[in-house]
Amino acid sequence: MATAYLSLGANIGNKRRNLITAAALLAERVGDILALSDIYETEPWGFESENTFLNAALALRSLLSPLELLDATRLIEIEMGRVEKSNGTYQDRIIDIDILMYDDIVMQTLQLTIPHPLMHKRSFVMEPLAEIAPDVVHPVFHKTIAELAGFKYK
Repeated sequence: MATAYLSLGANIGNKRRNLITAAALLAERVGDILALSDIYETEPWGFESENTFLNAALALRSLLSPLELLDATRLIEIEMGRVEKSNGTYQDRIIDIDILMYDDIVMQTLQLTIPHPLMHKRSFVMEPLAEIAPDVVHPVFHKTIAELAGFKYK
């Protein structure tokens, strides 16, 4: 079994319910949730919107491979009403589920890059992740999540 770290975000609809629903579906279909961060309210990143985001991070144990996990997260997004993933252009979304890390795997395919290549630049990802996984080491930067986030969680 692998440990995967995911980021959840929503900025339209019932945002809190969208995060809770996504986490419940992940627990039902993907694996056991080991940790779930608090919910953080953040400004949009990479685009303009009058809608703030709610963001969270979670850790889960799963038997799915990284690409199977990607398929499962995309299916959940689609079922919740998300039409398409961002391809360099960001927009409002009902739910966004990103795979941040998967054990200590480093991989890059057309479909998926692990660890997430922008995670360390996004405080809306790093703050919740540092809350639940401060001592986990980023497999590329070889620093803990707390160090990358600039936090001292303990």
